[in-house]
Amino acid sequence: MNNEFSSLVRDIGEQGLLKRLQRYCPPDIVGDDAAVLSTEPGKSLVVTTDVLIDGVHFSDITTSPEDVGWRAAAANLSDIAAMGATPLGITVGLGLPGEVAVSWVDTLYQGMSQCLQKYNTPIVGGDIVRSPTTTIAIAAFGQVKPQQTIRRNNAKVGDVIVVTGVHGASSAGLQLLLHPELGKNLSASDRTALIKAHQRPQPRLDALPILWEILNSLFPPVSLSPSLPISGMDSSDGLADAVIQICHNSQAGAVIESTQIPLPEAFHSWLSKEQALEYALYGGEDFELVLCMPKEVAEKFVQTLGNNAAIVGTITSEPTVILREPDKKNPDRVLTLNRGFQHFG
Repeated sequence: MNNEFSSLVRDIGEQGLLKRLQRYCPPDIVGDDAAVLSTEPGKSLVVTTDVLIDGVHFSDITTSPEDVGWRAAAANLSDIAAMGATPLGITVGLGLPGEVAVSWVDTLYQGMSQCLQKYNTPIVGGDIVRSPTTTIAIAAFGQVKPQQTIRRNNAKVGDVIVVTGVHGASSAGLQLLLHPELGKNLSASDRTALIKAHQRPQPRLDALPILWEILNSLFPPVSLSPSLPISGMDSSDGLADAVIQICHNSQAGAVIESTQIPLPEAFHSWLSKEQALEYALYGGEDFELVLCMPKEVAEKFVQTLGNNAAIVGTITSEPTVILREPDKKNPDRVLTLNRGFQHFG
């Protein structure tokens, strides 16, 4: 067996592991006490941090180290996208037990790199410490024009709520990994698609150029607008959480039409309506964008973006978020944060 492949983290130590991981970083950026990233004039620096803990956010049962790396990078890029920004780079902090195999760490970085390469985003540094539990802490950096910054507090009464893709797929994929006996009537392709949605989520940076182009065509010049007519965030903690957070910060409410929420095709033959909505509203980790905007912008945006982008509701003056069925056979349901994932719930 290759000794290098079979060696453990404690065998090569901090400096040996740092030297190994520097292969994944641009050589002209790493090596000092901090990375220096150039930004363009008239741009704001956007910084976000996300922490993943073994046994909480990933496990060997459901996620390979390569997929852990991909998901860790994707989660941070999704936060950058949610701000309307373009990614510049990430730093990675690792807490590792000494018994972790070096090959596990290598594969983790390979997964991160595969995700980041799609968006021309380098790993520009980080830190390594000994820890009783494997922990991955990523800080991501991006840049955005100040007048194109997407915030949670800018939703207006009358705006429509747009999602950039299906919801519930990641949570369903996780359940299939944890409980292989579920979904026996699913086709192999449907099962694979749901599991892939959990293991390899796609941050929606692709939606931003389309949005800016539409805004510039409808509200020229958007670059001079003092207030971007967009509010939003990503749906990493579930669709319900995203809408509630936007409404709370905008001092508004919303009505979500249950039949307008885009769901994975596999749900229709597998789950009841209530189960499907539970996954979509509270499952989380779909990493789609949830955006509030004028209807004329939304209609053009959804049509251009395609791939299950949809208008799912409207911002209202009432201070609650309501799930409504168009046929009104069931009463309106008030959505709350306590149904979703809470770290200390």
